[in-house]
Amino acid sequence: MNKKIIDWPTFIGALVLLLLVVVPLSVFPVQGKTIVLAANNFITQNFGVVYLVMGLSALVFLLFVAFSRYGKIKLGKQNEKPEFSTWSWAAMLFCAGIGSSILYWSVIEWAYYYQTPPFGIEPGTRDAIRWASTYGLFHWGPIAWAIYCVPALPIAYFLYIRKKPILKVSEACRPVLGKLVDGPIGKILDILFLFGLLGGAGTTLALGTPLIAAGIHDLTGLPENTVLRTFVLLFCTVIFATSSYTGLRKGIKYLSDLNVWLAFFLITFVLIAGPTVFLFETTVSAVGRMLNNFFSMSTFTEPFNNLGPFKRTGFPESWTVFYWAWWLVYAPYMGLFVAKISRGRTIRQMIIGTILYGSIGCILFFGILGNYALYLYLSGQLNVVEILNASGAPAAILAVLHQLPLHNLVVFLFVVLAIIFLSTTFDSSSYILASVVQKRINDEPLRWNRLFWAFALSLLPLVLMYLGGLTTLQSASIVGGFPLIFIMGMLGVSFIKAVKSDEMKAAKKENPKLNKEAG
Repeated sequence: MNKKIIDWPTFIGALVLLLLVVVPLSVFPVQGKTIVLAANNFITQNFGVVYLVMGLSALVFLLFVAFSRYGKIKLGKQNEKPEFSTWSWAAMLFCAGIGSSILYWSVIEWAYYYQTPPFGIEPGTRDAIRWASTYGLFHWGPIAWAIYCVPALPIAYFLYIRKKPILKVSEACRPVLGKLVDGPIGKILDILFLFGLLGGAGTTLALGTPLIAAGIHDLTGLPENTVLRTFVLLFCTVIFATSSYTGLRKGIKYLSDLNVWLAFFLITFVLIAGPTVFLFETTVSAVGRMLNNFFSMSTFTEPFNNLGPFKRTGFPESWTVFYWAWWLVYAPYMGLFVAKISRGRTIRQMIIGTILYGSIGCILFFGILGNYALYLYLSGQLNVVEILNASGAPAAILAVLHQLPLHNLVVFLFVVLAIIFLSTTFDSSSYILASVVQKRINDEPLRWNRLFWAFALSLLPLVLMYLGGLTTLQSASIVGGFPLIFIMGMLGVSFIKAVKSDEMKAAKKENPKLNKEAG
């Protein structure tokens, strides 16, 4: 166990920052929640347009890089084959980036849009239904995955082209910040990233744990209480800690492969057992509507709020801005993870694959599970909206699953899938957290380091679950992640500067005259 390899200032700094948030929220939960939510509202309402510009810019920038000469750069040796098959690679990035949240939101998100639609549309109308089936695809589509992929560019380049055995956001900013990376500024960048990821993990737990507990209650009749939720959380912790401890090539890869196969089985079953033609038609129509209105949706704000007859709906802040902020909190982690698993691929393959496979996976979930729930509501078979408003999302989701043939088997599969989804997100998270707090990576982070962060990821949210502060931690992580908007810009510039610098050095090697002319 080589303790010298650990970057202790970053390691301790991240824990201290998290405790500085968790402890006051635990001691003064009401006051703390009020302050954090006020800060969150201030940022999303006053800087919402910045998030929207950031999201669209990320996608445009990545497409430019992918189809430029930089897209041909091989991440590794020229004759090197990809370290993972395309299936395993796509499975790992999808499972790491989405988690059990996809099972929660894909079934039920349309119901929120149906009741509070965008663009000033009347709730409950035909137009509200159309946009309800469309906006989920947009919020979990190309821009979300582009936000994830931007940090992967400089990190993968430094890791496989410049052979820097360091998985740190600060190191990826070196072309812009220079030697400042080696001082306090570099540490602050890495600590902010760690804090954002630890806080963002609370969001996934806040959605995943009650959903799994509700499913277990449905199957077994066990009381759905804090004890059951604690058991669920600890059980998932054992799974993802074991997976993370086993490593990237065995535990994380195999768990992600299993996850995707089970997910395909579930959505295929719903597609066949449900209203197949309706699901196909609604999904294709929603994809077309999203593509046709992509730029309008990407830049939708409400500049005429409460002016004259125009009433504020708060839709952009409540949904699009929130989602972009949520993806942003996870972006450095996903960038590190995507970079780590992309050895042997070109930059173009990494970019297009991340955006395409991620978006297609989400379209399948929202298009089939979400539109099945929508069909039940519109056909009068199940009042999903009423159940959602009266009993909450987990109850509404389980009620939808009960309309399927062999519903007990479907609920069992859904619960297993939610557990594995939660575990695959957290095993990759603990793997990356362990990587960031090391000065260098010799193939993989130290095992004890991986194990420590696996339990740290679950124990802190566990405390907050008892105190009812997970939503507050989620908001706190978004507030703390606001500086990541500017870090994203730095990461993009860093990649371009690094590539151009290396191109210049290579040109001077091939043509010594350039050195003389430069002199």
